[in-house]
Amino acid sequence: MKQTLVAKVEDKPGVLNRVASLFRRRNFNIESLAVGHSEIPGVSRMTIVTDEEELLRRNVIRTNLLKMINVIEVEDVTDLPCVVRETALIKVKADATRRREVMDLTEMYRARIVDVANDSMIVEVTGESSKVDSLIDLLTPIGISEIIRTGKIAMKRGVITPRNGENNIVA
Repeated sequence: MKQTLVAKVEDKPGVLNRVASLFRRRNFNIESLAVGHSEIPGVSRMTIVTDEEELLRRNVIRTNLLKMINVIEVEDVTDLPCVVRETALIKVKADATRRREVMDLTEMYRARIVDVANDSMIVEVTGESSKVDSLIDLLTPIGISEIIRTGKIAMKRGVITPRNGENNIVA
């Protein structure tokens, strides 16, 4: 199982570099890293996915991140109920004879065509990594010329208001 961390960090120059350097120094691999503004002005949210499975080493990563000056909060959401998504843009070689095939696949995967040119189309797909991988596998025989993926982003699911005194969490 891959470790997924969500960190709130100060939105300042050099923070991303310091976080990446921490992983390099500790010899941890970053599988994906997505950073963007959060709901709090001056605070960015990072979703970091590592390939670390050992619990002790996972705790070391979290602890070391928390020691950093510009890091406000770090949560390991690996084992928590979360919504995890990834977005990809896929440029497919599609002349007039192959467009219908690309459009059908796009529709099946609830993806969108965001650009059409004489000899290509760009497909945008969002979902779990397995969904993105599956669409890429089906588009490969048609001819993919470029792919860009965001990496995973994750957000904990909300807590459902308890009925009858029970604690229920959306799974």
